[in-house]
Amino acid sequence: MKFLRSILLPIVPIYYLVTWFRNLMYDKGWKSTKSYDFPVICVGNLSTGGTGKTPMVEYLIRLLKDDVKLATLSRGYGRKSEGFVLGSPKSSALDLGDEPFQFYNKFKETVLVAVDANRREGIDKLLQHNIKPDVIVLDDAYQHRKVTAGFTILLTTFNNLYYKDIVLPTGNLREPRAGVKRADLIVVTKCPNNLDNEVKEKIKSKIKPQQHQQIFFSNINYSTSVFSKNGNKALSAMLPFTLVTGIANAKPLVKFLNNEGFNFEHLEYKDHHTFTEKDLTDLSKLECILTTEKDYMRLKDEFMVNDKLWYLPIHLTLDKQQQFDDAVKSFAIK
Repeated sequence: MKFLRSILLPIVPIYYLVTWFRNLMYDKGWKSTKSYDFPVICVGNLSTGGTGKTPMVEYLIRLLKDDVKLATLSRGYGRKSEGFVLGSPKSSALDLGDEPFQFYNKFKETVLVAVDANRREGIDKLLQHNIKPDVIVLDDAYQHRKVTAGFTILLTTFNNLYYKDIVLPTGNLREPRAGVKRADLIVVTKCPNNLDNEVKEKIKSKIKPQQHQQIFFSNINYSTSVFSKNGNKALSAMLPFTLVTGIANAKPLVKFLNNEGFNFEHLEYKDHHTFTEKDLTDLSKLECILTTEKDYMRLKDEFMVNDKLWYLPIHLTLDKQQQFDDAVKSFAIK
């Protein structure tokens, strides 16, 4: 893969120019974009791969759901449905995609969860709902310039900071680094615990935030319990297990489990992997499976041996939580 990316280096300037010019067209008003007279929050990134968008969207849901009528709108990557779909009791990961289905399972009592590749059309459909949302959170919509969100949160991972990267296909950036200027808040995600202030200041000096931008640092914390369709138990009580993942970057989870002293085999699939009948048959032969919550959403309705299948939840922690919360709420709650 690295070799293939290296030989594609000559294409990088072409990709750079195309994405730069596309952004210029929106910035100058040569391509139409739509803004709204109510709060629309965008969560996204410059890079491909897992930067922690799902934990951030869940954090925002928990922060806002008791104060406003809230909706989330995602593309619904990996789903088999098309167009606009609103989460309902009949929904599955095949209808919504794994991450929106995860949102729906957790927050269906208080939050509208919808998917539409065309965010503008998706917002219009949500506004036609009998419970009209006060605030809409757009998941992974940083490059969806047809919509101009009123407030934008950009994520970049500690181990793959955007300013050290280049655009596709050799690098991982979806657009040039200058796209960072559209963000209101910049969050460095998946940081080590107790990150040194000197390191934070060095990263800030590289990002060079504009006057309107604030920078935060976050880390992922793993639950002390694992969950299944039939209940939960302490992570420490897990029998020897096989870790099954289909996410962009499983390294932090693998490192955590190794540090906790677990001995396990790791079956790693590509991000948003659709488990085939053969996959499910092979997995059913395993004694015990531990997976991520996102993967669990794809597996739980297809995998018949549910007493073998467990997932480990995660949650996001911010270094200046009150300051972050105040910034979001001052925009979202009118």
